[in-house]
Amino acid sequence: MRILTPLLIFLALFAFTSYMAPTPSQDFENIRQQIIDQLMKREIDDSRVKELVATIGKDGSWNYIDYVDTTNTGFDHQRHLGNILTMSRAYRSETSGFHMNRKVKKSVLLALEFWARNDFICENWWWNQIGTPNLMVSIMLIMDDEIPEDLLKKTQPIIGRGNINAWGARQSGDRIKIAGIQAKNLLFLRDEAGFDEIIKVIEAEIRFVTGRGLQYDYSFHHRVDRVNNTLSYGKDYASVFAEWAAYVAHTKYAFSEEKIEQLIDYYLDGICKMMVYGKFPDPGAKNRSISRRGTLRPESARTPIKLLSTSTYRKEELEEIVGIRTNQARTSLSHSTFYWQSEHYSHQRPAYFTSVRMYSTRNDNMEVPYNSEGLLNHHRGDGTNHISRTGMEYQDIWPAYDWQKIPGTTVMQKPELPSPEEVQKEGLTGFVGAVTDGLYGAAVFDFKSPHDPLEAKKAWFFFDEEYVCLGAGINSNTELPVATTLNQCLLVDQVTVSQNNQRKILAEGDHVLNGAEWVYHDGTAYLFPESANVMMNNKTATGSWYDISKQLNTPKDEVSRDVFTLWIDHGADVKNAAYQYIVIPSAREDDILQYTALNSTEVLSNTVDLQAVKHVELGICQVVFYKMGEIQISDILSLGSDSEGVVMLKTDGQTISEISVSDPSRKLENIHLSLSIPIHKTGENFTAVWNEVKKTTELSINLPQGNYAGQSVTLDLSGHRGIW
Repeated sequence: MRILTPLLIFLALFAFTSYMAPTPSQDFENIRQQIIDQLMKREIDDSRVKELVATIGKDGSWNYIDYVDTTNTGFDHQRHLGNILTMSRAYRSETSGFHMNRKVKKSVLLALEFWARNDFICENWWWNQIGTPNLMVSIMLIMDDEIPEDLLKKTQPIIGRGNINAWGARQSGDRIKIAGIQAKNLLFLRDEAGFDEIIKVIEAEIRFVTGRGLQYDYSFHHRVDRVNNTLSYGKDYASVFAEWAAYVAHTKYAFSEEKIEQLIDYYLDGICKMMVYGKFPDPGAKNRSISRRGTLRPESARTPIKLLSTSTYRKEELEEIVGIRTNQARTSLSHSTFYWQSEHYSHQRPAYFTSVRMYSTRNDNMEVPYNSEGLLNHHRGDGTNHISRTGMEYQDIWPAYDWQKIPGTTVMQKPELPSPEEVQKEGLTGFVGAVTDGLYGAAVFDFKSPHDPLEAKKAWFFFDEEYVCLGAGINSNTELPVATTLNQCLLVDQVTVSQNNQRKILAEGDHVLNGAEWVYHDGTAYLFPESANVMMNNKTATGSWYDISKQLNTPKDEVSRDVFTLWIDHGADVKNAAYQYIVIPSAREDDILQYTALNSTEVLSNTVDLQAVKHVELGICQVVFYKMGEIQISDILSLGSDSEGVVMLKTDGQTISEISVSDPSRKLENIHLSLSIPIHKTGENFTAVWNEVKKTTELSINLPQGNYAGQSVTLDLSGHRGIW
């Protein structure tokens, strides 16, 4: 008998252990357990579990599920995997009456075997690479060693379709989700080396891009159409990263502080600022998901809580969002934000939120109605201007909606909308943008409809208590009427109107309001500086969810909503029509007379060449130059520009404190202004020279370029002559 030397024993042990999988680290196991704990948090309904076990067929199917329809609008199969997940939770939960129940386990394995045997493939790739793998890996993590080896081998290829080399994992909002599914599967398989690599992929996804993904203005693009997807794919992108950042925090896999801070910036300055009070999604930022029930429900505090668990960066702001979403704090938020990469403007005050959605030659108007959702979205980018005080103004109004009377838009009123294939269009104009200093601002849309022979110069001027809406150069060459809609929302209160200096409460129905001075509904006042002929409905409207979404589970029954709609009828064959109105989103009716008496806002110009509004009380003047021009702002101040652009002047007492400028065309390297008062100051990005002959200050301001073209520049000019 040969006796092994110590060296041979060592080599033999080394050779044996080199073929054994290394023992997972404690960090790895802790992350795995966190995910399982999260999956098990949902409350168990034992009566539902009992029903599932009683109704499962001998082949592992349920007879009420349609296993034949695998189309984009069908795929009822998701219910099958949902049933397995429900039973798996009950089997593992110590609080369930079915904890470690043999019948439940048998049903889980039988249903899994049925799926593995049929390997259902949907025409919508999302189910094959995200939906199905995610549900299945969740089942695997919960059941773990209760899954037989042969069944494990059958299900792994199905889960494996969710991997970073799959087609759906292209650079977009889905890549990070697919990477997260793969990471969970590697945890299930206890493949620590593979997990280490995929975590690096997830971390690397937090970065600015020029194509699909996180934009330099903190908006998000999922596709090359450059449609704003911040509150859809972009929100999921942030929540997946926050989830994994929390899972790996305080472990060797922890993400860098730089990446976490960039994600927090995006979450607060992108996602939250595109929401009413950082809580309710802005309906103007929604795409095809607008046709889903509950799409405007308030957001939970889950993501900001996870971010707080990973970093102290911008801690107070995240805590405020958590407080607002958990009803523990009232909002104090105020901002005016323009997303120049997505042509979207949002304006928040403590008592209201409003926004403007636009598009240009750089961005398509709307998302394609994929999977037969958002079928009537043709005009939802045409300068849409929703108004929210509570966040509930538009909740599930959509089946009863008039899709050609969208708040803020100027739309040709057609007998019916074109086919859904005609929803997405390329923009026809490049002069689209805004100026803002972060607190105040103005948005401009040189609107040319890609759907109809219609054009208009549209602009919005945002202050504290109110904002002013101007339209000029409205032209159409058709016999169809054109309407500018001020609002269409849920009717929640009586409507009061002042018409020819007579106040009255309107009965339910259709109304023609000739000579209207103001209309008041649900805490919002609509004022007409020049009395206007206005149309209004306050009545019940009907429709169906199936009119706007033809998904398998979309209800087809008729839905009724009480709706308030207010619009200006420009008539047919419109030639150079115009409008102007002021919105006071949070006011009592008594405040209207006080506001009109103060005369705080003054429309200085509303033409095809120049639109301008001055707010005397705030000392702010906002001007849109569609071409080179000049405007008299006060007795001693005139402002000129040698090019198109948007300018905002602010005063502080008797001095000019700030000038903000932007170039909506994104063509200029600098903008040249002239001011009829002396300014003796230069800065890093501007020069000011007094022209003694012309008695003007010639101001040259360098504009952002590249990925920041369209962003505003604000100059500090404090210490100069008063102008008001």
